[in-house]
Formats: sequence, structure tokens, C-alpha cells
Amino acid sequence: MAEGEPSYIDYEAFLDPDFSPASFANSLVVATNNATDTPLDLSTPLSRVLFDLQEIDTHIHTLTTKSALPLLTHTRDQTTAAGHILKEAEEQVSSVTQGYERLEKEVLLKWEAADEVRIATEKSLATVRLSRAVARCLTLGRQLEGQLAEVTGRGGLADGAASPSPGRDDYRALERAASTIVSLRRMFTATGPGEEGHGLERVKVIRTLRSELLIPAENMVKSRAQQAINRFTMSTQSSYKQARDARARLGSATTVLYLLSPIPKDLSSASDFQPELLLSTLQGYMHTAVMSSLNALSRSLSMLPTLDKTLAEISTKCQDLFALESILAGLRPPSHPLFPPTPTPEPQSQGGNKNNLLQPLLSTLDASSLPSHFWRALASSLTSRVQEIINRGGVSARTLRSNRDRLKKDIKECVLRGSQLPASTDKGRMGIDSGTKGNWEREAAVMVSAVASVLDR
Repeated sequence: MAEGEPSYIDYEAFLDPDFSPASFANSLVVATNNATDTPLDLSTPLSRVLFDLQEIDTHIHTLTTKSALPLLTHTRDQTTAAGHILKEAEEQVSSVTQGYERLEKEVLLKWEAADEVRIATEKSLATVRLSRAVARCLTLGRQLEGQLAEVTGRGGLADGAASPSPGRDDYRALERAASTIVSLRRMFTATGPGEEGHGLERVKVIRTLRSELLIPAENMVKSRAQQAINRFTMSTQSSYKQARDARARLGSATTVLYLLSPIPKDLSSASDFQPELLLSTLQGYMHTAVMSSLNALSRSLSMLPTLDKTLAEISTKCQDLFALESILAGLRPPSHPLFPPTPTPEPQSQGGNKNNLLQPLLSTLDASSLPSHFWRALASSLTSRVQEIINRGGVSARTLRSNRDRLKKDIKECVLRGSQLPASTDKGRMGIDSGTKGNWEREAAVMVSAVASVLDR
């Protein structure tokens, strides 16, 4: 409809997006009829709708006729512009395609070739690293075989102390073998792709080396070191050389068990490392000393004529523990192949150095000293043994009661005699720390009370 041309048709209502034909028809019917009439007159609203439709159709025809040429011209211009844009776009697409083909030829194909070279290089590098790791393992394996042959060929610790005084080098050979075992163990525990030893489990010869050499060697070295500690004694050595060799055996055995002790994965620093294998072996040595002394003393309390000999043996056992404590107090933790080197501490006064192998053992036992732990552990179990003898009655019980004063004196002397270093040790020449002199009267009182508390009832 031309602007300003009058029209009775409400075009705005028809063009409204919310226009509803049903509502529009209803409004026409209501406008041309009385709501109270029963038959509705639909001819009038129908004529109105038909007239409106004819008017709208005429209006559309008029507008189309007048605007045909501009519409066609606009359509032609749009088509021409679209064709021009399409042509330019095709030229650009063709240029991009040619550029991609050139890049594909000059870059992509070369990159694919380079990537193949990279993959081949990485595989070659992994092969070289694995070959080096295999070669190092085989070298360490041959070195370990030589060290084991060095030990077993000499006797010493490897064959159950076949000779009474094996050379000092035999102990050092065990230490070297333990260090080699730790180095091999480190190769086998590599996890990351860049770590030395990664992938060794795939090599058959390495699996054979591990099962047939490393594991048996570790068990043998561990067993000989534990055997050296379990057989440790200073009280029975009659010369300085024998005492020195006993100390050397103990020092090497502790080093071996320290190195072979498992390392926790969550270990924060080397100073927090607790050598479980060494500590358990030393605890076993302590337990054996206590139990053998307890059993021997229980038998002797039933047969008093053998008591003097038994008390002498018990005192020598405690002297061995005193010597063990003194030696451990002078031994620093050895350098571990898997730990960074620690700086050497400044010299300290005698007995003041806490960085030794004695402190972890005392912490594990929750004791102030090994002799004190020995006497108190022995006393804690002795009371029940004496009570058993008294409960059985008979000659043994009467003899114990009649000799209780002598028994108290002998036990006290046994404690005081046992709480000192063996006479064969030369502390100055052997570098043994005599430690802090303790008040052993308290331990003597504990031992005497373990017996007297039953006999004095």
C-alpha cells in the first residue's frame, strides 16, 4: 500500500507476529451478531473476510506490478555480485590448495621422514642404553663372582669360620661383595624410561644373572654377616690379635648388613634410614644372650654346685655385650652407594658422638645401654623361674632358701663383673670407646631382687 493512501484494512493487525486467525474470526462474528441470537448470521462476517482478502490481493498485485523492475534489477545485481565473489573465492581456494601442496611436499613429507629418523634414533638410543646397562650388570656380576671366590677361597666368614684367625682382607671382601650387590640391586629397581637399568627385566641373560648369581650371593653374604655377629665374643680372646680380628669381623658384618638392609621408598633423607636387617640381627644376638643365660641360670639354681660356673659364663656374655656396645659406639654408618655422601662431622668428645651404629639399636630396644638391657631383661624373666623351683619344693627349694645370702652376693658380683670390658681388650690400641661409666649397682639390685623377692617370702 502506497504511503499516505487511505485504507480501512488494519494491516498492522495482520502483520502482528501474535496475530491469531481464530481470535480475528471470533471478533468479526461477535461484531456482526447479537450475542442473544440463537441462529448466528455468518454470511456478513464471511463477506467481510472475503472482501478484505480481495482487497489485500489487489494491493499485493499493484505493489508487485509497480516494483517488478526494481526487484529484477536488484536480483540481477545480487546474482552478479555473488558470481564475482564466488570467482574470487575459487581463486583464493586454488591458491591455498597450491600452497598446501607445496608445503606438503617441502615440509610435511620431510617432517614425516625426519620423524621416522627420530623414532629410529630413539630406539637406537634405548638399545645403546640397554646394552650399556647389560654390560654394566655383566661386569658387576663378574666382579661379584671374583669377590665371592676371594671370600670362599680363603675360608673366613664364607665357610663358617673354617680358620680361627682369617685375614683382615676376608672381611673387606665381604664388604666389597655387599657393595656390588647393592649396585646390582639398584640397576634392577630402575623404573623411569631415562633411568639406568630400565628394561633389564626383558633380557634373558640378566634374568639368569639375577636368579642364579645375585640372589644366592646376597643370601650367602647376608648369612655370613649374621653368623659373624651371632658368634661375636671378646671375653674368650686370649691375645690382642684375636681381639682385633673379632672387632674387624664385627665391623665388616655390621657394614654388610647395613648395606643390604632394604631402603623404604618414602625415605626422606639418608639420616632417617633405619638398617632393619642389621638391627634385627643385633636384637637377635641380644635375645639369644638373654635366653641362654636365663636357661643356664635356671638350671644352676636347681643344682647350686654348678652356679659359680654359670654365673661366670653369664658375666662373660655381658662383657661381650659391653664390648659390642663400645665397638658400635665407635662405628659411624658406612657410606651407602644409594645415598649421597654426607659431610664428615667435627671431632667430638669421647662418648659424645651420636652419629654411630649404637644409637639406632638403643632406640629400637628403648634402653640406655646394652648391659643394662641385658640385666633387666634377664631379671624380668628370672622371678618366674625361681618361683617354679620353690613351688616344686624338695631339695632344690630348701637349698635355695638356705643359701639365699650367698646367692645374693654371687649374683651382685656377677653383675658388677659382667658390666665392664673384657680383660683382653686394649681400648687404646683397638680404638674401642669405653663409654660412660654407669652405676651398675642399680642393675645388680634389680637382679638380686628378682631372686630375693621369692626367697624372702
